[in-house]
Amino acid sequence: MKSIRDILPDIKKKAAAAPKGRKRQTERGELMRFFLRHLNHSRTHDGLAPMTMAHLGTVLEKIPTQDLYYLKSVCSQAKNFGKKFWWELDPTKH
Repeated sequence: MKSIRDILPDIKKKAAAAPKGRKRQTERGELMRFFLRHLNHSRTHDGLAPMTMAHLGTVLEKIPTQDLYYLKSVCSQAKNFGKKFWWELDPTKH
């Protein structure tokens, strides 16, 4: 059995190499930042308060990542990004 002193240097190396805080990037997080940037752009023009990452996270919580790619492509092709985004998320419209 290894002593803690033998194991500890490996843990320190792994902890130093791991990204921390905002440096950590995920596929879903990048998509959320994309949506947030585009939605907040249209919200500020309409005089609304900018949406937060936490709020957008709760809105997109049940949507799989692959569906977010579809949503991104559909909204990017639309004239009004925000209007198309909210229309696609509303289940009563489909």
